[in-house]
Amino acid sequence: MIYGALMDLSDTTFFVTGGAGFIGSNLVERLLGYGAKVWVYDNLSSGNYSFLKPFEGSGLFKFVKGDILDFGMLSKTMKEAKPDVVVHLAANPDVRRGIAETKLDLEQGTLATYNVLEAMRLANSKEILFSSSSTVYGDAKVKPTPEHYGPLKPFSLYGASKLASEGLITAYAHLFGFRYYIYRFANVVGKNLTHGVIVDFAKKLEKNKEELEVLGNGLQRKSYIDVEDCVDAMLLVREKSSESEIVNLATIGQTPVRRIAEEIVARVAPNAKIRYTGTEQGWPGDIANTWLDNTKMLELGVKLRYKTSDEAVLHAIDLVVGK
Repeated sequence: MIYGALMDLSDTTFFVTGGAGFIGSNLVERLLGYGAKVWVYDNLSSGNYSFLKPFEGSGLFKFVKGDILDFGMLSKTMKEAKPDVVVHLAANPDVRRGIAETKLDLEQGTLATYNVLEAMRLANSKEILFSSSSTVYGDAKVKPTPEHYGPLKPFSLYGASKLASEGLITAYAHLFGFRYYIYRFANVVGKNLTHGVIVDFAKKLEKNKEELEVLGNGLQRKSYIDVEDCVDAMLLVREKSSESEIVNLATIGQTPVRRIAEEIVARVAPNAKIRYTGTEQGWPGDIANTWLDNTKMLELGVKLRYKTSDEAVLHAIDLVVGK
């Protein structure tokens, strides 16, 4: 833990939606390590309870299986928890799925965020940490892209739901005195990774060691950040900021999809051919080139284990497929 010696959360209760998921489980581990009391609220539709099982013996941890769209249960649970801080991570994790199911991100993103905010208001909980995304920027013309870039024009329904959720959060903050920390994540990878390009490529090669299909031309370039760096940054930004913030959480640079494919093929199936589908976009709604400016994050004192996007990706590949 980079910041463990500096952070005492023993007098703070956190309520984490989506806490059994990839980012959520890493955050819960970190919070418990800092002495916080942690309630996890998750319907386990994409989360994995095995990530949380090691914490069962802790008197600081409580798990509630529930759906955010069940407002009655959510509100009742939050009133019981009386959290000082709500961390809202729950959302549809599959950006592409929103193309076929166009209500998915509206319900699991925007409406779910409204439910969380309204449950907070009724429980008199005044602070929220929200997992937004680089997708809110759309195809930004300025790279690396700073937090003040605009206008924001998302390409995907996932990105639109994140942007709508940001708007709800800032409105609730203005109307009801909430404090918020909105984190616009780069692509997060690392421990407990359950989805995304690294996992997808590894699964494809498990099924077919002769060929790896890569959507797009392989030249797409993305920003990646390690999940443990990500959760440390979330908590440090909160600790160092006395006012509400919108902050990019990212490393330096970008990693091409082609490099990820080549690294995984070399480790899993060295004789496999890589077949690119040939388009610039991997799929409709995909952003071919993302690169977030992390200056604000660094100025707030965040220090990264994996400073570059490539370092974060290579570490994640080690975890998923081995060295």
